Amino acid sequence: MDNSLKEIVWRQFAGSIDMLKNAVDLCPESLWDTEILFGYNAFHTLFFLDYYLTLEPEGFEPPAPFSLSEFEDRMPERIYTKEEVLIYLEFGREKLRRLLAEMTDEIYNSNWENESKTMRYNVIEILLYNMRHVQHHTAQLNLLLRQNIDNAPEWIYEAEDGLY
Repeated sequence: MDNSLKEIVWRQFAGSIDMLKNAVDLCPESLWDTEILFGYNAFHTLFFLDYYLTLEPEGFEPPAPFSLSEFEDRMPERIYTKEEVLIYLEFGREKLRRLLAEMTDEIYNSNWENESKTMRYNVIEILLYNMRHVQHHTAQLNLLLRQNIDNAPEWIYEAEDGLY
């Protein structure tokens, strides 16, 4: 895969993750674990960021302390703390960096398919799908911040750091 395309995908996708981080950072503790589900939705976004970045998703396991509750159509056993979510965010961001940095033509031309065989995408398409999912939930979280504290993070036009 062309290095310039890797850098472009990195700057935009990592920029989306950075916007999510800013929303999580701005959320006051008083809103984190409430009926608006801010903390849960941040976790949900990161769970699927991790999952969709897993080239061989069969047997996927998120890192501790996170559970597979998202696959079981139920809330997790508890709402994870902001600190836990921020660690998971950095984990996902670095997973994206490694995937792009190590992407070969073979990986670029391969397909990603979930265990139930209900989703099948080219690897680049699942990256774009994943980025859109992050953006979708980041926008929801920003709306919740605007509605509840009359503040939301600024737009990030690209990641500040490069892929390499």
